Amino acid sequence: MHSFMGGGLFCAMVGNILLVVSMATDYWMQYRLSGSFAHQGLWRYCMSGKCYMQTDSIGETTHHRGALKPTYWNATRALMILSGMSCFAGIIAGILSFAHFSAFERFNRSFAAGIMFFISTLFVLLAMAIYTGVTVNFLGKRFGDWRFSWSYILGWVALLMTFFAGIFYMCAYRMHECRRGGSPTR
Repeated sequence: MHSFMGGGLFCAMVGNILLVVSMATDYWMQYRLSGSFAHQGLWRYCMSGKCYMQTDSIGETTHHRGALKPTYWNATRALMILSGMSCFAGIIAGILSFAHFSAFERFNRSFAAGIMFFISTLFVLLAMAIYTGVTVNFLGKRFGDWRFSWSYILGWVALLMTFFAGIFYMCAYRMHECRRGGSPTR
């Protein structure tokens, strides 16, 4: 049981770090604009060696025709932040699940951690799906030379890590329940 929890905790910590790095960096996609390469993240876009904040009016500006509409940026940002927060809450519950005392007998911290990791996975899946769909449909038609970049890929890897953290913690919960159910009744 502890090996599942340890593996889950490792996956969750790596996943949370990847979520933060993915959100904070400016390499979700790269493209060629006016003969030079540009790249953008959730918060900024960079071209010709200068970076600019993504603003609400950026979709209408002419100097950066490739920007996505603010609604999609905000949805992706919010879902990624919620994913990171629920993953962090799962990490706290996961660490606490190593302690054997419980104020509530029916409350299992391994189960709670697993649920939090699955919620984190759902949030990052929704964020990545929104970003992917809008990027492919919006930018794919405007630029012939573009690609997703490493920050975006880290988001997908974080999804896998949080998912496997949830699996590990659910396995630990099932093992705990099987052991508890097999003990003699007093």
